[in-house]
Amino acid sequence: MNIFADFESRVKTILEALDAVREKRDALDFGRVTVETPRDASHGDLATNAAMVLAKPLGTNPRQLAEEIAARLRADGDVADATVAGPGFINIRLSVPYWQRLLVAVAAAGEDYGRSQVGAGKRVNVEYVSANPTGPMHVGHCRGAVVGDTLANLLGFAGFEVVKEYYINDAGSQIDVLARSILLRYREALGEEIGEIPSGLYPGDYLKPVGQALVEEFGPSLLNLPEDRWMPIVKDRAIDAMMAMIKDDLAALNVHHDVFFSERSLHADGASLIRTAINDLTFKGHVYKGTLPPPKGQLPEDWEDREQTLFRSTGEGDDIDRPLIKSDGSYTYFAADVAYFKDKFDRKFDEMIYVLGADHGGYVKRLEALARAVSGGTAKLTVLLCQLVKLTRNGEPVKMSKRSGDFITLREVVDEVGRDSVRFMMIYRKNSEPLDFDFAKVTEQSKDNPVFYVQYAHARCASIFRQAREAFPELDVETLDFPSLIGSEIIDPSELQLVAKLAEYPRIVELAALAQEPHRIAFYLYDLASAFHAHWNKGKDSPDLRFVNVKKRELTLARLGLVNAVASVLKSGLSITGTDAPVEMR
Repeated sequence: MNIFADFESRVKTILEALDAVREKRDALDFGRVTVETPRDASHGDLATNAAMVLAKPLGTNPRQLAEEIAARLRADGDVADATVAGPGFINIRLSVPYWQRLLVAVAAAGEDYGRSQVGAGKRVNVEYVSANPTGPMHVGHCRGAVVGDTLANLLGFAGFEVVKEYYINDAGSQIDVLARSILLRYREALGEEIGEIPSGLYPGDYLKPVGQALVEEFGPSLLNLPEDRWMPIVKDRAIDAMMAMIKDDLAALNVHHDVFFSERSLHADGASLIRTAINDLTFKGHVYKGTLPPPKGQLPEDWEDREQTLFRSTGEGDDIDRPLIKSDGSYTYFAADVAYFKDKFDRKFDEMIYVLGADHGGYVKRLEALARAVSGGTAKLTVLLCQLVKLTRNGEPVKMSKRSGDFITLREVVDEVGRDSVRFMMIYRKNSEPLDFDFAKVTEQSKDNPVFYVQYAHARCASIFRQAREAFPELDVETLDFPSLIGSEIIDPSELQLVAKLAEYPRIVELAALAQEPHRIAFYLYDLASAFHAHWNKGKDSPDLRFVNVKKRELTLARLGLVNAVASVLKSGLSITGTDAPVEMR
């Protein structure tokens, strides 16, 4: 039951019945009519802008129109009052029976409450992390991993068909460097003194087990092979080992992908997929032979002052055209991007979402241009940039990892503070804003630690059920039919405020999904937990408000229905964020 959709429908029904509206219906845009929560809760439960947005096209005074709409709203049995404020806003206060029926609906839906079909089954590909397979995940990958995974969960809950994808960058020069780094560790495992790791190679100790594994598989035989023979062998083993490590790191963060797409597959069979993608762009008139002016500042490695095969991306909104084939006939890195996007488009996705680090801001326009060119404007491409995470401990910067050599690993962060703290805090700020992550703060057991505060609310719900079992030993709490127990017992204003907060959840889900802002779910969960804790605290001062009342069995059962509804929404939201809903916390 979506209270906002319900009353938008009721307001529009009222509008359709007005003579002035019927006369000019074709000229009116009902899509601008909204019903939402007032900024000031004292104004009412809901507010609508109907009169404000329709008065001008109707040629009438907005306040006069608002009075007419409010009068009809007051005739609705579910409306306790409707008043006009300011130039024409209408504030609506709902009846107690309406809130009781809504609570019954929440209890009946359980963890499916808030699930939406706003996505209408549209197919969405969410690509995130996509780190080079050259070592363990570092904390720089962490935020993108959590944002991408939570967004995918949210979109699935909102009715989209979602595929979670990881693009393995396993075809670049960094893989050659990785192979040479591992061969050095292979020689070390054979007993050779290798000394200090040469500059340009990967120094981390995480490569030692890979070198040892090569010894166990090949003995010293690789030392007798020329580079063109040992290189492909070591590359294959290196990529497999690094991806196993990366998947293990991601699993520790509760991140799991549906598809792992290898860049090397684009270069297989003479790079047939890249060639086909470029031919497709050529056929559509987006490719030409030409030269590019030198970019301002330092020249990039792939810039050439010679004729190249270029993508006319400026025709699709980019700043400059992009090279596809160099003058020597080799493909650029962007050419692989072209083939990869075309592969996604050919897989029939309606939208492709790329979750990238803030340092990839320069890629946005070229990717958007590519999407328009390949799909003819039929597919949507969205790039979400994640700003940097600053790691501190009590305000002091955290030192680098010894194991990795030069960075802090994701696994170290998860092992120290726990998966749930990492996941929740990584989305407790919009992805486009910098994030401070303090190891001390995220492990505090206080209201200032959002993940603790939200999870503690769910654990407190479970503790209330344990209290109920003690107060009423004959109760089988696990089999209670909560919707039938709520009845008309929930009447206290504080309880109804809690129901009103539950009523916001479906709207939050839809807005967060459509805006692609998963942090809204974390914010809502904190607000719901705060409302629940506040009501629980009132019971300490007013025994009549306690959830369990040994003298009033029916009232207790009804209030257990409210507690169950709160627990269900908390668990649903925590599931979207990829965190647990504990039943006990110590």
